[in-house]
Amino acid sequence: MGRAFVYVIVGGGVAAGYAALEFTKRGVSPGELCIVSEEPVPPYERPALSKGYLLPEAPARLPSFHTCVGANEERLTSKWYNEHGIELVLGTRVKSADVRRKTLITATGETISYKFLIIATGARVLKLEEFGVNGSDAENVCYLRDLADANRLVNVMQSCVGGNAVVIGGGYIGMECAASLVINKINVTMVFPEAHCMARLFTPKIASYYEDYYKSKGVKFIKGTVLSSFDIDSNGKVVAVNLRDGSRLPTDMVVVGIGIRPNTNLFEGQLTLEKGGIKVNGKLQSSNSSIYAVGDVATFPLKLFGETRRLEHVDSARKSARHAVAAIMEPDKTGEFDYLPFFYSRVFSLSWQFYGDNTGEVIHFGDFSGGTFGAYWVNKNHLSGSFLEGGTKEEYEAIAKATRLKPAIEDLGELELQGLGFALAVSQKPLPSTPVDSSQSSCLVLEKALHPWHATAGVILAASIAAFAYWYGKKRRRW
Repeated sequence: MGRAFVYVIVGGGVAAGYAALEFTKRGVSPGELCIVSEEPVPPYERPALSKGYLLPEAPARLPSFHTCVGANEERLTSKWYNEHGIELVLGTRVKSADVRRKTLITATGETISYKFLIIATGARVLKLEEFGVNGSDAENVCYLRDLADANRLVNVMQSCVGGNAVVIGGGYIGMECAASLVINKINVTMVFPEAHCMARLFTPKIASYYEDYYKSKGVKFIKGTVLSSFDIDSNGKVVAVNLRDGSRLPTDMVVVGIGIRPNTNLFEGQLTLEKGGIKVNGKLQSSNSSIYAVGDVATFPLKLFGETRRLEHVDSARKSARHAVAAIMEPDKTGEFDYLPFFYSRVFSLSWQFYGDNTGEVIHFGDFSGGTFGAYWVNKNHLSGSFLEGGTKEEYEAIAKATRLKPAIEDLGELELQGLGFALAVSQKPLPSTPVDSSQSSCLVLEKALHPWHATAGVILAASIAAFAYWYGKKRRRW
């Protein structure tokens, strides 16, 4: 028993939905495209699971957050896929793949063949057992990766209102789930081994701001130690969390967010792997020319910084999926994937965005007492990364554009004085219309002029105007 398609997407996460929409925009014919997914529903916007889905009042529920509403595009329900002749094979695990024969074998024994394959298998959560701790199967221990996890977490939260929760991990999932638990009137203690939250991205100063805010909401932090074991009662529930430093935390529930691992197992030994993911070229094409990889599972060339990386964020999943489809459908018209790393989060009344790379010297700016603030990273005398909390739509766009331009930075003190005004001024420069070697980025903005005094005066004037515009804009209603 088998079926054949021109295009097959294996994996049914965010990337699959955006790839499907791009296929239709580029003229895929009915019956040519198939999506095989372990999830029982069509692709949806995964970020909703740690945000709106966990709210106690008016929570987000499907079909409201099917892809591609996260990018203000169509909402792709089962009806949409049917109308466009796209085959959805849901609730189905692929147990093996043969890249030479261009086939997938499902757990039910069906063979699905393809001409082109897009791997969008994403990643799985790391379980406690992988770190030598048992108890993941306890009924009040929760992870968060898919819809089933989210439903389980909601049910456990609803049974623990007024009780205690321990969150293991201080990254994205830990921070966003902790906020949701607080909103659900649950007392939260966060435990992680690092010196501060979001250690892979935040500086100590930025982390301190968010930790203080969380503390104001009643969240407790225990840092520099890890979980060692659970106390489990006769009903199979965790009643206490034991830490390596000897602490014992009585609890009613546990949320674990300790990272993810890319789902590459189907293709190990068949495709080239690198940095934990499937290695692809600038067109997101793997070592097999008929197979492409996108999203969390792909390790791709990051042109802006001249190295290969694997990124774990929804923005990368969306954009890489679109680019892979373009490369498949119109290879001669599609250039290399030129991605600016982007991360964001929204918790409580806070909202931050980060662009680029957090390497080099850090310059903080703004009002860390509760207003708009941020940071720049300067690597080899060029802007490499930008972070902003509490910005407007225009301000976020400005730091994104400035980061992509990679202007030369000669005076860190002046950069600190200009603060957000620097990005607002630099962002007035046009982006290059043709690819530019990163080693030549200094020519894009703030290049060293033949008349240094005039150049300096111009930058100061532009920054001053931008700073005034920024001040004036703060008086207006925020986006």
